[in-house]
Amino acid sequence: MNFNFRQVATSEGPVELHQALDVSSLVEERKDIIGMGPLQADLQAKSAEGGIVDVSGTLSVELDMSCSRCLKPLKREVDIEFEESFKHSDTPVTKLQDEEEELRYVTEDSVDLTPYIEESFVLNLPFVAVCSDSCKGLCANCGVDLNERECDCNKDRIDPRLAALSDFFKK
Repeated sequence: MNFNFRQVATSEGPVELHQALDVSSLVEERKDIIGMGPLQADLQAKSAEGGIVDVSGTLSVELDMSCSRCLKPLKREVDIEFEESFKHSDTPVTKLQDEEEELRYVTEDSVDLTPYIEESFVLNLPFVAVCSDSCKGLCANCGVDLNERECDCNKDRIDPRLAALSDFFKK
C-alpha cells in the first residue's frame, strides 16, 4: 500500500487509501489463530504543517481462534486505530530518532505503508482469546469441559512440600 508523498503534501484535501492485505504469514507461529481473513486498511493521508503528512484510519481483520481456556473455536473481530506521521528528508536519517518523536523520515516520493501496517497489526493482536469472561476452562486432571459439567476430581491442592504430613495422624 503506497502513497505519493509530494502529491499528498500539496493536495488541498485528504487522500483516501483503501486496500486489503494478506498478513497471514505474520501469525504462522501462533497456534491459537486457526485462520484469518484479509486485513482491511481504510486510511486517510493528509497534509499537516511543517511538510508533514499524517496517515490515520482503521485496520480491521476477522480472526478464527481457539479459546485459551476451553479450546472451543471462536471468531474475533479486531479493529486497530492506525496513526503515523511522515516527513520528507533529502538525506537518509542515520541518527536514532528520539523516542518521543513520532515522525518517520522518508527519502523517496513513494511511501510504502505496508511495514507500518504490519507492525501495528502484530502489536495489537490479542494476547489470549477467551470465549467469555466466565469461561471455566478444562479440568487439569481429567480434561472435562467445566462449562458443560462438573467433574469428580479431587480439587484440594496440597503443597507438595507438606504432602508427607497428611499421613502423620493416620494409623
